[in-house]
Amino acid sequence: MKNKRLIYLLIFCGLLVTEIVIALFVNDAFVRPYVGDMLVTLLLCCLCRVILPDKVRLLPVYVFVFAAYVEIGQYFDLVALLGLTDNKIISIALGRTFSWMDLVCYAVGCVAAYFLDRLIQKT
Repeated sequence: MKNKRLIYLLIFCGLLVTEIVIALFVNDAFVRPYVGDMLVTLLLCCLCRVILPDKVRLLPVYVFVFAAYVEIGQYFDLVALLGLTDNKIISIALGRTFSWMDLVCYAVGCVAAYFLDRLIQKT
């Protein structure tokens, strides 16, 4: 079990660095909006697997539901509803713009997490 946690931790760290590089240095019309959104759900799944490597069988589904709730919050501009528009960290973390394509990207990331789980479980 420790070995699985280490694998997920290493993948998480690699994805985190990738997400930071995308956020800081990539400003295009594909990688930042689509690949970044796809990777964020994969990143969350890996983080959860560090804590719970075998306990949650449907983890990618739960992460997708969580991401969908965040996206729905963007649709209703939850940040503004809570009066937190001046808080840059909250605005970035929760987001301010809704997109159907974000949901598609989150789903792709969760499917990738599912197959990653299967691959790691076999080893």
